[in-house]
Amino acid sequence: MITIDPANLIGPSEQIRAQLAAMIRSGELAADAKLPPVRQLAGDLRVAAGTVAKAYKELEGAGLVRTGRANGTRVNPGQVLKTELLADVRLLAQRARADGLGLEELQKMVETAWNSSLPGVPKAL
Repeated sequence: MITIDPANLIGPSEQIRAQLAAMIRSGELAADAKLPPVRQLAGDLRVAAGTVAKAYKELEGAGLVRTGRANGTRVNPGQVLKTELLADVRLLAQRARADGLGLEELQKMVETAWNSSLPGVPKAL
């Protein structure tokens, strides 16, 4: 289920994109699963159709979905993350919760770790 948090500094389009990407990568949305039509999802989430269209376009650009007039927007095959990585992500989330970390704090820690693993970026963690 996709939700929009109006208090989130991240815009609605990015919230939709991120949630759908996570659902695809986790296998919650299977290969060839049909996403709701843009207008339907926009109505359900009470956002402009352009907001959903932008999210779908970004997902398509990332290769996660494909769009066809007759078939609508569907999940591309082969987008589910490897089982080991999904297990690691779930374990990280469980451990963070057990240690009392909030989602935003964990996201910042992951972002810092991600950035420090890039070539030429000093290790900050």
